[in-house]
Amino acid sequence: MFVINFGSSIIYINKPIKMNWLIPSLCLFVFASFSCTGPSAKPTETTPEQEEIAEDIIEIDTTFTLDYLRGYFQPSKHHAFVKVDPAYTDGARVYYLHRETWEAFKNMADSAATDGIKLVIRSAARNFEHQKSIWEGKWTGSRLIEEGANAAEKYPDPKTRALRILLYSSMPGTSRHHWGTDLDLNNFTNEFFKQGKGAEIYQWLVTNGPSFGFCQPYTAKGPDRPHGYEEERWHWSYIPLARQLTELARRNLTDEAINGFQGAETAPQIGVVEKYVLGINKECLK
Repeated sequence: MFVINFGSSIIYINKPIKMNWLIPSLCLFVFASFSCTGPSAKPTETTPEQEEIAEDIIEIDTTFTLDYLRGYFQPSKHHAFVKVDPAYTDGARVYYLHRETWEAFKNMADSAATDGIKLVIRSAARNFEHQKSIWEGKWTGSRLIEEGANAAEKYPDPKTRALRILLYSSMPGTSRHHWGTDLDLNNFTNEFFKQGKGAEIYQWLVTNGPSFGFCQPYTAKGPDRPHGYEEERWHWSYIPLARQLTELARRNLTDEAINGFQGAETAPQIGVVEKYVLGINKECLK
């Protein structure tokens, strides 16, 4: 793997490559408007091999750090985050998103409205402490899990309890909601999106979401997604940013770095990074 630092960005190239392909590929796909041979050179045609390399070049903004990835900041005070217009939310609280995510979502929601579809934000950015309160509430039993059970009483074995909570809730430091790229829409049950107006909303998102940069990271599990959280039809991710952060997690986040909350010792036993952080819909990696 090659790692190339260009100041404000880091570029990862995720496969062995031939050096005679590397320079033309970088010139064509990283610098875009520049030419390796000078301003008077003719445009260079790409070979299939160069196009394949370009598809595996992932540029990561250097403002995305491991602390950012794990939600060690306050969204309301972060320069890249903005307050969401309450007209686009359920009004339950003040929500924040990364500026680019919010702009893309607003465009998508406005477009949906012209088709008679109302997209309502029910959850947005959550930092480490917010996610910790959710996780530890379920871990200790003060917050019931989805089946209405007290996880601490029903699942005394730590690993079993963690796996049960992980069906729908992330360990603190591993949630995509930390990134300001992910949001939950309209309703927190898959059943809502399978019938009536909910089905119309979901079909609109599946059809039109990608045009605005959005993807459903947690699709139904199967051969293409054997691990990770259960299906969440309400959870959508802004891929232009989230793809960078997913790659950062793949390279730099370890199970041992997941700590600071009750039950964290189970992360290495489970393989949380590989199975949950990276266990997403492959379409969200494109």
